Amino acid sequence: MTSSSPRLLLALQALWSAEGLRDPYPVYERLRAFAGAGGLVQVPEWGVCLALSHTAADTVLRAPQARSAEWSSSHSDGARLLQHMMLFRNGAGHRRLRGLVEKAFTPARVEEQRELVRGLLSELLGDLARRPGPVDIVAGLSGPLPGRVILRMLGLSGTDEERFLAWSDSVAALLGGAGGPELLAHIDRDARDMREYFRDLAAQLRAHPQPGLLSALAAAEDGGQRLSGDELLSNAVLLLTAGHETTSNLIPGALLALHSQPQAWDALVEQPRQPGVADELLRFVSPVQVDSRTLSAGLAVGETWLPAGRSVQLLLAAANRDPAVFAEPERLDWARPNAARHLAFAAGPHYCLGASLARLEIAEVFAALAARFPRLRVVDPAPAFNPNHVLRGLQALWVQLE
Repeated sequence: MTSSSPRLLLALQALWSAEGLRDPYPVYERLRAFAGAGGLVQVPEWGVCLALSHTAADTVLRAPQARSAEWSSSHSDGARLLQHMMLFRNGAGHRRLRGLVEKAFTPARVEEQRELVRGLLSELLGDLARRPGPVDIVAGLSGPLPGRVILRMLGLSGTDEERFLAWSDSVAALLGGAGGPELLAHIDRDARDMREYFRDLAAQLRAHPQPGLLSALAAAEDGGQRLSGDELLSNAVLLLTAGHETTSNLIPGALLALHSQPQAWDALVEQPRQPGVADELLRFVSPVQVDSRTLSAGLAVGETWLPAGRSVQLLLAAANRDPAVFAEPERLDWARPNAARHLAFAAGPHYCLGASLARLEIAEVFAALAARFPRLRVVDPAPAFNPNHVLRGLQALWVQLE
């Protein structure tokens, strides 16, 4: 295979730079220029293929031979935590874990959380409204809300909340490819603390069930099989991290996008409960920017044959703004007829289990903001982002509510 052009390599370097973190979308468009008809870019120097088009990313995500990374063994406590997550399992092992978790995380259980979300929203927005001057939406709303919702669902509260949210930050950093010895040592300490907390919890919950999702997870059974203590820990933390980080990052990212598209905000104020809001924001913001798969067997993507062993980087955010699928992809359109085709929750076997909860929270948050604070405006249009290119989110977003 021929070497990549210098222009392509420069675009790739930009994707993982401070420029790419601040605004990756122009970089995606530069990369799209190197893609063939199938929406793929081969990068032999990196040993990977980039999927930029919606069709290419969707094809790979749904292919049974496209496998998520697996953590078979490691001396790292953080990696051992990931080892038991269904996110990093494939085939029968993945189906078993997902089937058990699905028995507890049902659509009915999610819908039951709507009044909880509304109550927490009312409290948080009331607190923000009482503060003079601009307020930080990250600290005051998007940070606490999703975590509190999933923690209440799990059946945890009080001192557990602060502890679990700190653990969620560590797992998010690990999933985002965080490096550096000090950070990795911190993540390992958190992973050991999690294991200590959960060491006897599965047996206790089975003997003495409590209200909440943790007890339902511990009790879930299929053909005599249950979640082990390590599996309960890892997948409870996965639900917490996925449920917290995705929505927490989307809320300020969406408000920043609406700052640059005031006509979309005005339309939302006029009709706060439009049905397409959550999916259009997920498509546009793409809080999970990148995913990856490795092929266990060859796969045809359009007219391109990808051999077994090929690693595919799925640029979900680029796929979500593919002009071949989404007309005027740079414009927020609440009436977009195919907004739900976005890949913000991936697709195929690893489709996000918490998608319905995320949609519920996003819809409720933006309906409440538009109805309660119609003159809301961003006062810092160039905020700093967290140093995480995969789970892209803002460190803070200051807004004037009235």
